[in-house]
Amino acid sequence: MAMTAKVKDELSRHEVTKPCCRKAEVAATLRFAGGLHIIGGRIVVEAELDTANAARRLRREIHELYGQTPEVLVLAAGGLRKGSRYVVRVVQDGEALARQTGLIDGRGRPVRGLPPKVVSGSVCDAEAAWRGAFLAHGSLTEPGRSSALELTCPGPEAALALVGAARRLGISAKAREVRGIDRVVIRDGDAIGAMLTRLGAHDAVLAWEERRMRREVRATANRLANFDDANLRRSARAAVAAGSRVGRALEILGDDIPDHLREAGQLRLQHKQASLEELGQLAQPAMTKDAVAGRIRRLLAMADKRAEDLGIPGTDANLTPDMLDS
Repeated sequence: MAMTAKVKDELSRHEVTKPCCRKAEVAATLRFAGGLHIIGGRIVVEAELDTANAARRLRREIHELYGQTPEVLVLAAGGLRKGSRYVVRVVQDGEALARQTGLIDGRGRPVRGLPPKVVSGSVCDAEAAWRGAFLAHGSLTEPGRSSALELTCPGPEAALALVGAARRLGISAKAREVRGIDRVVIRDGDAIGAMLTRLGAHDAVLAWEERRMRREVRATANRLANFDDANLRRSARAAVAAGSRVGRALEILGDDIPDHLREAGQLRLQHKQASLEELGQLAQPAMTKDAVAGRIRRLLAMADKRAEDLGIPGTDANLTPDMLDS
């Protein structure tokens, strides 16, 4: 199950007992999932939801809290709609419901943000408002570089109200407009987990954190593998380059080479991709890698000085661009 569907399924089954929280959730769901319509001179309250459980929850809460019995219409998938949509509609006494839920003020004007009782309510009201908004128009992407918990808002006032509610919960959320649509986004992984916990989606939090951890472990393993592979390639190129310079040094110096330097040079030529530590173990008697490096360094310096005196190319004459690329 996709993360958004998983969260909405769990939230639609989350039990809330406090009347103020239940009312805040209903108000936010109605505000974010629909709106007010004038039909035949009467105010009709509608909310369009994408899951049957969320529609049943809203219908039950409206009936238990306000004594209204909404009708539920099913819009079958087709055209731009990928799945079925569920419309919860209150026609009879719609104006009374709109006033009770705070969708319109005392003068009958639509409230642009969230109802004042929700905005100035307790922390549990802020949680309920986020839960209702997520059931209405929320989404949660898979953990990763672009993971986000996002809510589509009916307007900038509603978006700012949600940002304020998140701030009261100690969670940072940002309001932004994308192609003319107002959204509220939480991108930080820890903040997403904290918000889901606040909303009551505990099973979804565990699933999301597990996927997040699995992805981070995989990404870390890939980075380490790439890092080790790059180091191996660099070490191999450096060893081949050193072998090329040593070969040129032996050509320049001929027989006029101290035995201990010749031995180190021949080891480098015979084992071009071996590390300095491996060359030291191959020597007779065995040497440390610092001793091998010191002898090869002196051999190259002696050869370069001889080449400069003779006016001929030095030990780097045979190096190719691939050997120099580190």
